[in-house]
Amino acid sequence: MFERLHPLILFIIIVNILFSFKGFKNDYFFEKYKFNIKKIKGDEWIRVLSSGFLHVDNNHLFLNMLTLYFFGETVINFIGIIDFIIIYFGSLLLGNIISFYFHNSNDYYSAVGASGAIMGILFSSILLDPEMKLIFIFFPIPLPGYVFGAGYLIYTLFGMTSQNDSIGHTAHFGGAIAGILITILLDPDIIITSFFTLTLLLTTIIISGIIFFKK
Repeated sequence: MFERLHPLILFIIIVNILFSFKGFKNDYFFEKYKFNIKKIKGDEWIRVLSSGFLHVDNNHLFLNMLTLYFFGETVINFIGIIDFIIIYFGSLLLGNIISFYFHNSNDYYSAVGASGAIMGILFSSILLDPEMKLIFIFFPIPLPGYVFGAGYLIYTLFGMTSQNDSIGHTAHFGGAIAGILITILLDPDIIITSFFTLTLLLTTIIISGIIFFKK
C-alpha cells in the first residue's frame, strides 16, 4: 500500500501518528499543544500549528491520514512538492486562525486535528483535477469531485452556524477556503481550466453563507 506513496506524504503521516500517539498516552502533552482560545490569547500561538498534529482518537487520525493518502499525490503530481507544502501548512494555519476569530468569545473552545490541512489538500486536488470521480462505501456510484466539494461546503457552513456537535467545522471550512485560494495563487491557469468547478464552489460558499448566517 505504501510502496507508491510519495516520501513527503509518508513523512507527514508518520509525524501525525507519532505526535497523536504521544497525545493519546500523555494528557499533559495533549493539553499543552491542543488548540485552545484562552491559551492562544495568552500568546501560545504555537498551538495554532501544533494542534494540527494531534487527534482525538484512532478513528480521527485514520480518517485524516487516509484522505491525505488518497488526495495528496494528486496535488504533488500537478504542482510539485513545494506548492504542496505551502497548501498543506497554509490551510492548517488559516483554518485555525479562522477558528480563533470565529470562536474568540468562547475561551473554553478547544480543537485538535489535521483536518484544516487535509481539507486544503482535498479541495486543491478537486480544482487541479476537475474530472476527478469519488466513490464512497455508502454511495458506490462515482461522484464528481465538484459535487462532493459543494456538498461538503454546505454541510460545513451549516455545522459552523448550528454548533450542535463536537466537529471542528470552522477549521474544516477555513482549510477548504485556504486550499482553494492558495491553489489559485500558485496556479492561476485553473481559473480557466477549472472554471466550472471553481464557480460552483464559490457560488456554494456565498449562497450557503448568506442562508445559514442570516438565521
